[in-house]
Amino acid sequence: MLRNILLSSILAAASLPVLAATQKYDIDPGHTQVTFTWNHFGFSNPSATLEKISGAIELDTADLTKSSVAVTMSLDGLHSGVPKLDEHLKTAEFFDAAKFPDITFKSTKVEKSGAEALKISGDLTAHGVTRPVTFNAKVNKIGDNPMMKSLSAGFDADVTIKRSDFDVGAYLPNVSDDIRVHITLDSHLAK
Repeated sequence: MLRNILLSSILAAASLPVLAATQKYDIDPGHTQVTFTWNHFGFSNPSATLEKISGAIELDTADLTKSSVAVTMSLDGLHSGVPKLDEHLKTAEFFDAAKFPDITFKSTKVEKSGAEALKISGDLTAHGVTRPVTFNAKVNKIGDNPMMKSLSAGFDADVTIKRSDFDVGAYLPNVSDDIRVHITLDSHLAK
C-alpha cells in the first residue's frame, strides 16, 4: 500500500508542468553599445561610447522581475571620435583608466513599469566609487534570432547620473555634472 502511494506521488509530480527558470544570455559586444553625453561649456553636447563590453543576463522570460544583469565596460574601449579627447578622458583628471580600467554594473532589482518597460536598479562602479542607479529600460525583443540561430534578447536603457557622485568633477560647472547614459544591448542564450 505504501509502495502504491509513493509510486502515485512520483507519477503525479512527474506530470506537473515545469516552471520557467532563469537562463543565461551572454551579452553580444558586436551589437551592444553604451553612449554617454555631456554639455561642454553650454556650446555643444558631445558623446562618447564604450565599445568593449562583456557580461551576462540571467533572464526569466516568464517573470522578468526575477532576471538580473552584470556588465563590465572596459575604458580601453572608450571612443569619442577625437583621439586626444579619448586620451584626456582616460587620465586621472577624469576616469583614471590606468588605476580603474573598468566600469561595472550589477543589478540588484528588476521591476515592471509598463507592458514592455522595466526599472533596473543596481550598483554602478566607476572611478573606484560604487553608487546605486536605476535604469529605465525597454524590452526590444526576446525570441529566435535567425542570424545567430539561437534565442536572443534585446533591451534599450537610459539613466542620467552625476559624475561628481563618482569623484569625477573636473571643470564643473562648465562641463556638466549630469551625464546622460544610453545603452542598447543584444544578448544570446549561452551555449
